[in-house]
Amino acid sequence: MSETQAKSGAGEAMPSAPQTKSAMNEFASEFKGFQDDISNRLKQQEERLIMLDRKTNTRARTPLGRSADLEAPHQKAFNAYLRSGDDDALRGLEIEGKAMSSAVAADGGYLVDPQTAQSIISVLESTASIRAIANVVQVEATSFDVLVDHSDVGAGWATETDPSSETGTPLIDRITIPLHELSALPKASQRLLDDSAFDIEGWLAGRIANKFARSEAAAFISGNGVDKPTGMLTHPTVDNDVWAWGNLGYVPTGVDGDFNGGDAVIDLVYALGAQYRANASFVMNSKTAGAVRKLKDADGRFLWSDGLAAGEPARLLGYPVLIAEDMPDVATDATAIAFGDFNAGYTVAERPDLRVLRDPFSAKPHVLFYATKRVGGDVSDFAAIKLLKFAIS
Repeated sequence: MSETQAKSGAGEAMPSAPQTKSAMNEFASEFKGFQDDISNRLKQQEERLIMLDRKTNTRARTPLGRSADLEAPHQKAFNAYLRSGDDDALRGLEIEGKAMSSAVAADGGYLVDPQTAQSIISVLESTASIRAIANVVQVEATSFDVLVDHSDVGAGWATETDPSSETGTPLIDRITIPLHELSALPKASQRLLDDSAFDIEGWLAGRIANKFARSEAAAFISGNGVDKPTGMLTHPTVDNDVWAWGNLGYVPTGVDGDFNGGDAVIDLVYALGAQYRANASFVMNSKTAGAVRKLKDADGRFLWSDGLAAGEPARLLGYPVLIAEDMPDVATDATAIAFGDFNAGYTVAERPDLRVLRDPFSAKPHVLFYATKRVGGDVSDFAAIKLLKFAIS
């Protein structure tokens, strides 16, 4: 075959330019349809993922240590309310159902956003208060009732033929813990609030948490129960040898206003029932702890031992020690050391919501923030707590 014939044959096999253009247009059209279909499917998938992510974020609130999401509607709305008093966005928010009945009221009070509220809770839990070892419950009512069965069922040995006699019936006591209002009133200048670089929510959480923590800690120890929780040291105390329900039993040191060696501390431990000792803790202030650290047993060994790991509490006779500065100092007739199972012995009841009211008028040019929280506390088991009294008897 000649070169001319080969070129002629090749030219007949190749499509013409119009045919090539038509094929390319048809391919482009089909590819565009395929591309549109893929885009629609990806868009639907993305919408589903966003929906699932929103549901997940609603149930799991912002964890501690994570920066606030400034694009979150509640964050922007609450920030605007604190800075300028603009509550339009807050009124339009859909508040979680669990707080719907008590969070938003006609007087202009609003729930703290989840980021700020979580910060406040974390600071309260880290303070030196018996809240850390007590039984903490969250309620939606105005009080919390604790039902305590502190008596025993009667029993007796029976024979096969003799009739059984009636035995004693246990008695149940109801202890009512009313919730009281705890409030804080920090303030800031309007100029400071206008500064966009100012972390208003971090400041507000810190100020309120500090106030609430100090007030709570004092009330749980020595509160009189009038518009505040009832402290454990407010209840009557009797010598543990004649202890009865409704009182806290104490063990005397044998010396007026001082220790008489470490025997009294050992007696205090074994004055508590065995069923409570497994979860028991000592509670005292720093000054008392300094005196206890010097106590030794008969063999010259210190009763006090520091924690072996970072963050682990110190131990006295093998039991953890909580340093609560609101406990009394060592003095005549002072009950400066408490020992017991506080999870069973003391109950803290609180409402889960925290309300903040903005007041730009009462202290111009400053803006006041009135924050309130409802909390109560009282002894729930008088047998679970024992005291060391610095007295002869």
